[in-house]
Amino acid sequence: MRVLLIGANGYLGRFVADRLLADPAVQLTALGRGDDADVRFDLATGSPGALTRFLDAVHPGVIVNCAGATRGGARELTRHNTVAVATICEALRRSGCGARLVQIGCSAEYGPSQPGSSTAEDAVPRPGGPYGVSKLAATELVLGSGLDAVVLRVFSPAGPGTPAGSPLGRLAEAMRRAMQSGDGELKLAGLGAQRDFVDVRDVARAVHAASLSAAQGVINIGSGRAVRLRDAAGVLARVAGYGGALHELDGPPGPLRGAIGHPRMDPDNAAPVAYPYPDGCGSWQQADVRCARDRLGWRPRINLEESLADIWMEAACRI
Repeated sequence: MRVLLIGANGYLGRFVADRLLADPAVQLTALGRGDDADVRFDLATGSPGALTRFLDAVHPGVIVNCAGATRGGARELTRHNTVAVATICEALRRSGCGARLVQIGCSAEYGPSQPGSSTAEDAVPRPGGPYGVSKLAATELVLGSGLDAVVLRVFSPAGPGTPAGSPLGRLAEAMRRAMQSGDGELKLAGLGAQRDFVDVRDVARAVHAASLSAAQGVINIGSGRAVRLRDAAGVLARVAGYGGALHELDGPPGPLRGAIGHPRMDPDNAAPVAYPYPDGCGSWQQADVRCARDRLGWRPRINLEESLADIWMEAACRI
């Protein structure tokens, strides 16, 4: 089976590539903007016609799209998350390869949910920010394309390779600095959000399973359990061997307070203001993962403690 992987150098794409390469039945071709891609192509600016010609030449059986942007303004997010997917869908419609499309979606497409609830695939999406809007638009393009396609809505990925600028990455970095300076207290704001963390290697397994399946539509990929960020901080402290006290601060963090979310500048205040979990999903998200179990035969295997241990290992080695 020839698989065309788009976005192989991204956070998720690297692990998807490893998983697919471990399957002896898979012939993998990587398409992306970087010099190390097998084929260089920018989906945000390239034409569907050019991509169609490539598909007709390579004739993949499966296309996996892990590419996209998580930060930036609405225009940039739309270009990389929505326009890029429109290019893929149009190229596939024109091509004679008949490839199956596995699109990586995101739980930010759902937006805020009721605390204590599990979000199933039939929930009405109400994204709370431009990132979720751009990803939802991509999902709608895929679902309305008439192609053999499935969208995996990935909840909060964790584990090795977690970006330093993500909430868990910032948490690990704050703890590393505290240990390095000998601080007996770690004061952090924005620990109240509860998210469904799923290890990036389990996500890669789900992508592999989806590539081999006939499942279509939307399928949630998560652990099925919401975890408070403060509890994740406690687990991280344990695996890191940090014996200091963790203090959660209420309200916007001041100049000396640690912010777990993405800090943004308040024009009326020189201090950064933290939006604790910058995905527009409010205080709670938890996936209903029964569909992944029933349609893909997939269950998460790696627990959060192991994911956090890997995040810590990378942070501790950072100079």
